[in-house]
Amino acid sequence: MTHRHAQRLSRRTTLGLLFAAAAGVMAAGMPAAAQAQAKGEVQVQVRIGYQKYGTLTLLKGRGTLEKRLAGQGVGVQWTEFPAGPVLLEGLNVGSIDFGTVGEAPPIFAQAAGANLVYVGNEPASPASEAIVVPKGSGLRTLADLKGKKIALNKGSNVHYLLLKALEKAGIAYADIQPVFLPPADARAAFERGSVDAWAIWDPFLAAAEKQLGARVLADGKGLVANYQFYLASRTYAEKHPEILRIVLDEVAKVDDWGRNHPEEVAAILSAQTGLGKDVVALAATRYAYGVKPVSVDVIASQQRVADAFSSLKLIPKPIVVKDALLPARQLATSAK
Repeated sequence: MTHRHAQRLSRRTTLGLLFAAAAGVMAAGMPAAAQAQAKGEVQVQVRIGYQKYGTLTLLKGRGTLEKRLAGQGVGVQWTEFPAGPVLLEGLNVGSIDFGTVGEAPPIFAQAAGANLVYVGNEPASPASEAIVVPKGSGLRTLADLKGKKIALNKGSNVHYLLLKALEKAGIAYADIQPVFLPPADARAAFERGSVDAWAIWDPFLAAAEKQLGARVLADGKGLVANYQFYLASRTYAEKHPEILRIVLDEVAKVDDWGRNHPEEVAAILSAQTGLGKDVVALAATRYAYGVKPVSVDVIASQQRVADAFSSLKLIPKPIVVKDALLPARQLATSAK
């Protein structure tokens, strides 16, 4: 069997697992789309939230999803968000249907009552986030963070990275000064010396390294998994599983392509983000490609993230992560 044939089979298997169960809940959306196809009209939309990183940025840049869905009368609308928490706010209030975020945002969203579901994830990518300090900083180890001001986006993936880094160093969360800022404001604070360190993810991490000479104090390796999750509103997932299946199939194709075309990936990311090719090329070396169904082990990992935030009272109540999966009756066929 050739490598390419194996990739195709792997992608079919993955997407079959991701949405095999959805066949039992096919809604009336596809007949409407089928009629629209004959008329050349857009009857249904999928509104996608994305950030300046990862496979969705590549998918948008390549335009393959629009081409595939157009023939079925389905339109695609893209909305950029600066970070995962605000993206999931958009999902919760109904301004988008689908998006990708890191580990922590779904925890905060679920604890706040958001009606979302996990529909897939990319492999762990711990090197894609880090705690950085200015190049001339005297901070050398995680233990040096005690009492220091650390900029981060509250509820983002790096929030969990910070918890685990402090835990490793034996520092209580109460013994640092978190400064909650979105990436652009955090960078400004970092540049002017208003904070001592910055917890941030790619490509902002790569930009800090390349443009500011920021020094990595610790990245996620050995501390966190840093999965990237694909989530949808529960209502949309139940009403349009066939559209989400196509979206995830195209994500899988872009994953396969991106893994083997680093120069083209850098060109697309640079065009989509406005960042230099050297910055996005560095970020891309730390990507992990290969969308998968959300496994028992990954959900267990997410539950540990949730429990960590709950124990520090950083979320309003404890949550059960598996409650944010599609019902067992819809997933039954994936176990066959």
